[in-house]
Amino acid sequence: MRVLKGVRGSVACAAITGAGVLAAGHPASAHHSFALFDHVNRVTVTGTVVKLDWTNPHVYIHLAVADGAASKPYTVECASPNVLTRVGWKYGDIKAGDRVTLLVNPLRNGKPGGMLERAMLTDGRTLSDGNPPGGVFPLQRQRE
Repeated sequence: MRVLKGVRGSVACAAITGAGVLAAGHPASAHHSFALFDHVNRVTVTGTVVKLDWTNPHVYIHLAVADGAASKPYTVECASPNVLTRVGWKYGDIKAGDRVTLLVNPLRNGKPGGMLERAMLTDGRTLSDGNPPGGVFPLQRQRE
């Protein structure tokens, strides 16, 4: 194998190192912040599952929540399928048409949605989002 020396070798080494740094940083920059959720307050939402998106990077539960005579759409973000599977979830646990009760951290902007803490299913089981007891940000709750 030929070893590059001198200026060409330095440029090649810098280019390879730069490409490695950029590639390593890419997945981390693609993930969003959880700042859009209110981690101090919790809301209990009961509704009918319209759709379940069991996909990476996060699972989403889409609900129709009664609002008087009508219903409003409510979207709840969960952990990844991998994390949910490790804490006992199975793909078929929630299906369209199921009535579920979810404990969520609501969106800060007041729109109908939130981040899941716990799901109570129609069969009586309770499943967590895989976060530690007290949620992801328990110190914020203690300050309030």
